[in-house]
Amino acid sequence: MTRHFGMFQFKEAITNQEIEECFSTMQAMVGKISGLLKMEHGAYDSSEGFNDGYTHGFIMTFDSPESREAYLPHPVHEKVKDLVIPKLERVVVFDFNV
Repeated sequence: MTRHFGMFQFKEAITNQEIEECFSTMQAMVGKISGLLKMEHGAYDSSEGFNDGYTHGFIMTFDSPESREAYLPHPVHEKVKDLVIPKLERVVVFDFNV
């Protein structure tokens, strides 16, 4: 399996409703993109303070590295990026295999 992990720092003017729309749209990719098994997300919730300004994170689980590679240029993913990326100040994405 492949994990696709990301952290978002939304622009200051972005509302909670817009943030929820981003994540619900991302969640809706499950079942539309082959090999995308699940998607989890949430707001930063730790007193440790090592989030460096990132406010939200997500983890997607793919059945294989090949499915993750097919997801990247997938038209459904491209539409989601068109919605989400303009709302971000910063983003980090990191993938690993388990």
